[in-house]
Amino acid sequence: MKVEYDIALSKGVKHLARLDIAGGGQVVVQGDYAYIGHMKAPHGTSILDVSDPTNPKVVSHVEPPEWSHTHKVRVAGDLMITNVEQDQRHFLRKGDRIPELRNKGLEDAAIAVELGVKPDDIPTLDAARERGYDGGGFRVWDISDKTAPRLLSYVKTHGFGVHRFDMDENFAYISTEMEGYVGNILVIYDLADPTNPTEVSRWHMPGQHVAKGETPTGPGYSHRLHHAMRCGDELWAATWHAGMRVLDASDITNPRQIGSYVWPEAIPEPTHTVMPLEQRIDGRRYAVAIDEEHAHQPGRLHGFLWVMDVTDLDNIEAVAAWDLSERACPYVGEEGVRFGAHQYREKLDGTLVYCTWFAGGLRVLDLADPLTPQEVAYFMPERGPGGAPQSNDVDVDDHGRIYLLDRVNGLDILEMT
Repeated sequence: MKVEYDIALSKGVKHLARLDIAGGGQVVVQGDYAYIGHMKAPHGTSILDVSDPTNPKVVSHVEPPEWSHTHKVRVAGDLMITNVEQDQRHFLRKGDRIPELRNKGLEDAAIAVELGVKPDDIPTLDAARERGYDGGGFRVWDISDKTAPRLLSYVKTHGFGVHRFDMDENFAYISTEMEGYVGNILVIYDLADPTNPTEVSRWHMPGQHVAKGETPTGPGYSHRLHHAMRCGDELWAATWHAGMRVLDASDITNPRQIGSYVWPEAIPEPTHTVMPLEQRIDGRRYAVAIDEEHAHQPGRLHGFLWVMDVTDLDNIEAVAAWDLSERACPYVGEEGVRFGAHQYREKLDGTLVYCTWFAGGLRVLDLADPLTPQEVAYFMPERGPGGAPQSNDVDVDDHGRIYLLDRVNGLDILEMT
């Protein structure tokens, strides 16, 4: 039996503009400007004038360092920070095993099978291993002139470098690999002198500091910091397959864990972001966590959104969840297309949560009743030059306009109706 039905691409949303720009990992809006960290080299970071939201214009662009991408960006006042991370990092690190496999007598064709790559990838992996990579870290920019960002400092960290991060006027909360640790940890830098950011503290989970004799608690890099968001005197840390942690940051020189939650093994996707709502509801405190979907295996759960009761940090409880039906998206099942959850706007100043759902586009949820999240609006971009949409990040400006960034191609500017 064949069943046909129409799928609406939007509800409760007005489309203002689309800018065909290289795909990105993060969009941040401050005042009349939007800042985009592009996903792939050779694209770096773009600054857009969005004073006329129907006609956004690129006013400047900075390129990434060699062999790097700079897909994340944050802004506080006239300071901008961009990450520096090894481009194709997970793929290239597979090459670390090649000498060991050759010592076992394996030919390149067999090595490719062992590593899960194509035979003609082996020379690329060899070349990357031989040249090494020491560019990872972050860069601090003066953006008082949006048309000409001025580099103030370039802090190099270790390994892959810096993934996602948070910042304010005083500190940068950096998620990075560091020597002696397995997986990303939190390193906090003082920005009092932006030409010379200085480390003030570190935090890691037990099992990460292998140089001090700790034993990893998960395979590979599965138990690591994704990033930590500053919320008042707390840091809310998504720790990938290790769940979430809450840190007391009232003493910035000594962040310490005050809460944690680990999802059961039945949940296949890692925790991408977690933050509390800024206001209590009916006297209780709630937080929102979201998974990041990867290569989906049919029959397993998709990545989705969680509502957590965090009134008592010693007893955090998952109290609600929200997921999107595959029937709501016309692009599900296409080769290379991710469908499930990824990220939400990292400011929870009301009950609306603006989520990106990869092929599912933008989903706007209302948590006025945290136990029953309700979708109130959505928008899925049409197929573009790169194929089906892969909505990656979202921000909302002071006028309520929504900036939806695709990881492959394009920025859409929207407003709710």
